[in-house]
Amino acid sequence: MRTEAAELEIFKNLFHSIAEEMGAALRRAAFSPNIKERRDYSCAVFDGWGRVVAMGDHMPVHLGSMPMSVVAAIERLTLGPGDIAMLNDPFAGGTHLPDLTLVMPVWPGQRRREATIRHPIFYVANRAHHSDIGGSQPASMGLSEEVYQEGLRIPPVVVVHRGKISPDVLAMVLANVRAPREREGDLTAQLAACRLGERRLRELLDKYGLAKVTFYLDALHRYSERLMRRALRNIPDGVYRAEDWLDDDGFDNRPVRLIVAIRIHGDQATVDFTGTSAQRRGSINAVLAITVSAVFYVFRCLLGEEVPAAAGLMTPIKVLAPEGSVVNALPPAAVAAGNVETSQRIVDVLLKALALAIPDRIPAASAGTMNNLSFGGLRPAAPGSPRSHGSPPSEPFTYYETIAGGMGARPTADGLSAVHTHMTNSLNTPIEALESSYPVRVVRYERRRGSGGAGRFRGGDGVVREMEFLTDVRASILSDRRRFPPYGLAGGKPGKPGKNVLKVPIGGGKYRTTVLPSKVTFMAPAGSVLRIETPGGGGWGAVESDSSKSGVKQ
Repeated sequence: MRTEAAELEIFKNLFHSIAEEMGAALRRAAFSPNIKERRDYSCAVFDGWGRVVAMGDHMPVHLGSMPMSVVAAIERLTLGPGDIAMLNDPFAGGTHLPDLTLVMPVWPGQRRREATIRHPIFYVANRAHHSDIGGSQPASMGLSEEVYQEGLRIPPVVVVHRGKISPDVLAMVLANVRAPREREGDLTAQLAACRLGERRLRELLDKYGLAKVTFYLDALHRYSERLMRRALRNIPDGVYRAEDWLDDDGFDNRPVRLIVAIRIHGDQATVDFTGTSAQRRGSINAVLAITVSAVFYVFRCLLGEEVPAAAGLMTPIKVLAPEGSVVNALPPAAVAAGNVETSQRIVDVLLKALALAIPDRIPAASAGTMNNLSFGGLRPAAPGSPRSHGSPPSEPFTYYETIAGGMGARPTADGLSAVHTHMTNSLNTPIEALESSYPVRVVRYERRRGSGGAGRFRGGDGVVREMEFLTDVRASILSDRRRFPPYGLAGGKPGKPGKNVLKVPIGGGKYRTTVLPSKVTFMAPAGSVLRIETPGGGGWGAVESDSSKSGVKQ
């Protein structure tokens, strides 16, 4: 069969639309604001060998790492028609424990001649961040020293067998989380998204036939590989080195070094993290899936938006990440912040290295942190309810969000302000959704003016998000770029680092104000106000003198 360019484009968009539709269904059916409003989820389509074929326009940190989870499920389980696997193990292709991944095989329909095939034609998968998966801290995103403190660790297990949910597996999960009703609602939304993907792919097989569909599956892998090799040939041969730093690991004040050497030779690249700090006591450790995901993201950014996100993109790229390092942590390392903070710094150091090779295409550093905020406690009883008359509140709640920052300036334009960048592609939680779902009040939410770095093109500004807790909470912040600001490029200035401040009421309308570390877990009594100021992006290009600016760029 000969590859037709028009048909290749049609199939690329067909697979992509299925992943996108899965995501839309998951978002609509989810219970938690974290998934419904922030869109902290991802969906993708894989071939029968577990190679990714199409990804929705969702979370880069999820999408680049999900293939390892799919392979883990395939290797460890025998999945038949109607089965769905579940896992979150960071050391089996997962990212961190709150991210639950579901994997479902897609078999030909029973009425088809191909029904005798002994293996799936496709797999569909989705990953969603649940606002709690147990562990020592509400929302499962606090300071920790080992993965066992971070929540329930789930190896690949069958959660749906022949179309029916396994009650024992579901009961085990719900017994170990703080808000089981919300978790069950989000999980069933994920199950529905898998079944929708299965249905759409079977419709594709019925319409085009098995031979044509599988032919274009392979064609998309070959096409994406050719496009990546062409992009690599446009980068001058050489070795490009860079280093950057995480503030600390939350337990001591030592910065964490990331170093990379990118070797370009013709149409191949080797990304070598030798020299990066060893894995640390705190949860900033990234597993290999996260590091590969960040590499995938950066090199895909060198291509156009219309390039298929197929497995062939990574064929010419080799990743070397020393075992036991902060970019390839081994169990029982704590990993909650590796997914959200170290992934961002991996992107920063990769872009910094590539700026030496192709300076006119690489932006300055963006905020470089997801500014993770999580908290939980017991809901106060509503006035007039039976519980409001002397009995203590008992219904637990948990909440998690990431907070936007500034985008780094680009070689041709200013950076955007108040946006999520790089490995996070989520949205903010609207004030209305936050206040209606949880006992908090948003006091201030605005652009942090002047936080972007100066330059010929200015870095985008971060934000100020300030909220008052209306009940006692246990809260955690996992953030970075509080010591080492986002770098500028080509003479541009760095963006301002972030800042975390807690104000605790002490009576008489007065507060005790404390500047919090970048990574911290703390108790906040009712009436406390937390302010998070996020970093601005770095500037690009040296600031022009006033005389040279005249009539050019104001």
